[in-house]
Amino acid sequence: MEPVIPDLRGTPKREAYDRLAELQALLLEGTNDPIAGMATTSALLHHAFGHLWTGFYRVVEPGRLLRVGPYQGTLGCLDIAFGRGVCGTAAAEGRTVVVPYVHAFPGHIACDGRSQSEIVVPVFGADGALLAVLDIDSAEPATFDDEDAAGLERLMRWFATLP
Repeated sequence: MEPVIPDLRGTPKREAYDRLAELQALLLEGTNDPIAGMATTSALLHHAFGHLWTGFYRVVEPGRLLRVGPYQGTLGCLDIAFGRGVCGTAAAEGRTVVVPYVHAFPGHIACDGRSQSEIVVPVFGADGALLAVLDIDSAEPATFDDEDAAGLERLMRWFATLP
């Protein structure tokens, strides 16, 4: 039987991400499938924190185009160009982008009008190439901070261990 995803809302962020890292390692032990990793990781994060939308946009045309991958939540945008919106910016610049108020972000793509804040983390493979971006939207403003960035970047390092 698979472990139950704990509700980590209200848990100090560092402790919450430590617990999720342990669960991720346990659940993904022995797999080298990035799609399975994306599906499992998005479920862990989404249910542990109760976010509005949690998922991945995969690189389908390097340097040009992202396409929706495994996610939890309402419908997401299908394709996002590099450099467009928060996801495209994180992909183009290869860095984590934290947006406290999405309506103040130039070019924000509103896949769900309830979204108020967002964090997008690049996902790199073992060769250093961008595989995807992790996108998390919250219905509350200013949800994400540097602790989230560090915790999520740590979880995304699993993908760099794949052959």
